[in-house]
Amino acid sequence: MISYPSIDELLKRYDSRYSLAVLSAKRAHQLEQGEPKMLASYESPKSVGQALEEIAKGKVIIDPNSVLMEEEAEKKLKKQEENQD
Repeated sequence: MISYPSIDELLKRYDSRYSLAVLSAKRAHQLEQGEPKMLASYESPKSVGQALEEIAKGKVIIDPNSVLMEEEAEKKLKKQEENQD
């Protein structure tokens, strides 16, 4: 379980848990592939934790042009969840 940064701190930047999950996963993959790190030091030894730390510090942002696609994905996910109930 990741305790830092807190989910509350992350949700101040993005109000969508889905957006946070996608953004952190993409950034974690970049870190694993050798992309340069954006912070001088990290509390987490794992790439996902490091990605979340970068997001919390405002170093990684969502491409504004991709927001529409994310909103559509969230709508589809909600629809699937409703159909399962």
